[in-house]
Amino acid sequence: MPHATPVSSQLHHRAARDGGAVLLTHYGPGGARTELSVASFANWVDKTANLLGELDLEPDADVALPVLGEAPAHWMAWVWPFACWRAGLSVRVASRADAAGADLAVIGPREPAPVGDVTYACSLDPWGRPLGDLPAGVADFAGEALAQPDFFPGVPTDPDAPAWFDHAGVRTHADVAALASVTERVCAAAPDAATALTLLAGAVLGGGSVVLVDDPEVDAGRVAASEHARLLP
Repeated sequence: MPHATPVSSQLHHRAARDGGAVLLTHYGPGGARTELSVASFANWVDKTANLLGELDLEPDADVALPVLGEAPAHWMAWVWPFACWRAGLSVRVASRADAAGADLAVIGPREPAPVGDVTYACSLDPWGRPLGDLPAGVADFAGEALAQPDFFPGVPTDPDAPAWFDHAGVRTHADVAALASVTERVCAAAPDAATALTLLAGAVLGGGSVVLVDDPEVDAGRVAASEHARLLP
C-alpha cells in the first residue's frame, strides 16, 4: 500500500524516532568512506531547504540537478532532491547543457561555471568541506548550507504534484512515496540517479540503509561483505 506521506516528511519522521541509525554510506575515489545517520542526512536536508528559502523560488520553478548525473552515488548530491521536496519544489535530472537557463542549477566541482539563473557547486568532498576559488556566478553549496539553521518546518505537499523529472518521464510525490520499501542493508555499485533514488527513498520508507559505491576500482563485493550488506546485481 503506498505511503500517504511524502518521502521528505518520512525522512524527518524517521529521524525523530531512529535518528542514530545509518541511512547512507558512500564509497568514493580511493575507497574514501562517508557514513551518514538518518539525523545527519536530515540535518543537511533542512539546512539546504533553508538555503532554498532565501532564493524565493516559486513552486513551479525549474530546479535542475546536473550533479545527480555527474555523481549519482554521492551523498551530497542526494541532499538536494530531498531538500527541494521539503521546500515544496520539484527537481529535474539534466546535463549541464540541458540545465541552461534553469531557475536554479546544482553542479559538481569539475569545471564550475554558471549554468542557471542561480548556480551552486557541490564539492563532493567526503566530509562536505567547501569549495574555493569559484568563478563569478557560481556559489559554494557546502559553505552556504552549513551557515543555515538546523530546522526547516517543511512545506505542505500535494501528492499529485510533480517531484522528479528525468528522461523516463515524471514522478509525482505519490509515485516516490510508493517506491518499494528497503528494509535491510543493501549495497549497489555505480548506480544511475533513478536507481539510487529507488534505493535511498526505499530505505527512508522501509527503515533500511544503503551503501553506494561509485569508484569502479573499489571491489563492491568486498565492500558489501565488510558492511554486512546484501550486494545488489
